[in-house]
Amino acid sequence: MPFITVGTENSAPIDLYYEDHGSGQPVVLIHGFPFNGATWEKETRALLEAGYRTITYDRRGYGNSAQPAFGYDYNTFAADLDVLMTELDLRDVTLVGHSMGTGEVIRYLGNYGSQRVSRAVVLSPLQPMLAKADDNPEGVDRKLFKGFQDAIIKDRFAYLTSFCDAFFNPDQNMGKRVSEEAYRAHWQIGAMASGKATHDSVNAWQEDFRPDLPKIDIPVLIVQGDQDRVLPYPVTGQRLGPMMPTGTLMTLKGAPHGIPWTHADEVNKAIMDFMKQPAKARA
Repeated sequence: MPFITVGTENSAPIDLYYEDHGSGQPVVLIHGFPFNGATWEKETRALLEAGYRTITYDRRGYGNSAQPAFGYDYNTFAADLDVLMTELDLRDVTLVGHSMGTGEVIRYLGNYGSQRVSRAVVLSPLQPMLAKADDNPEGVDRKLFKGFQDAIIKDRFAYLTSFCDAFFNPDQNMGKRVSEEAYRAHWQIGAMASGKATHDSVNAWQEDFRPDLPKIDIPVLIVQGDQDRVLPYPVTGQRLGPMMPTGTLMTLKGAPHGIPWTHADEVNKAIMDFMKQPAKARA
C-alpha cells in the first residue's frame, strides 16, 4: 500500500494512504466527510476509461491514513495536499473535491497558488462560509455544529446513520439512485474514520473561505444539488457562483448531497466536459 509522510506525532509518522492509477493528465480526487477515497469508485472508473491519471487519497484521520490527534483544520489539510502534489510531482492537475474535500481545493489554491493546477471542480461545496457571523448572516447557526459534535461524542455510529440519511435523501432516492447496500457501505466507510477526526473536522467546516476566493485564477466548476440537506444550496453553491469570477455553477435539480454516487453519470460528464474546454488565461 503506498503512503506519503506529511508529518510526525511523537515517535510515529503521519502517513497518508493514496492510490495512483493510469496515465495522462492527472486528476486528484479529494473525498468528503466522514469517508475516504473509496467513495470515488464511480468517478475513478470513468476517468481511467477516458485516459486520465487518477489519484485518490485518504485525508489524515480517515480511511487507511494515519489518525493523529491534531491537524484537523484546512491550513493543515492543504499542507498535506501540497506534500502529495510535490512528492508525486504533479502538474497540469485537475483538482476535484466533494463536500469537505472542497475545502482542500479552495484553501490549497489560496495558500499555494495554481502553479501545479490547471482547473478545479467543487462538488457540493462548503464555500463561501458555512457558519453564521455578523458579516455572514446567510450562514448556518453555530449551535448546529455544537449539536453535531455532541452527537458524535454521545454515539458516533448513530450519528453516522443520521448523516447518511442527510447525505442520500433516502426518502427520495432509496431503490432508485442508491441501494440499501450502497448506503450501508458508505456507513461502514465512515465508521473507519477516527473518532477524534470526525469530531474535530466539524470545527473546520466553520472556516471562512472568502479570503481565498480572490486568489483563484483558474477555471472552477461548481456542481451541487438543490436538494442538498448537508450543505444547503442557498447557503453554499448558489452564493459561491457569483463570488468567483472564474467559476461556473451547475445545479442538479432534485439531487442530494451525495452526488458522486447518486448522480455519478452527470458528475462524470460535467467533469470531463469541463476538462476538455480550453483553459482561460490566468489573472
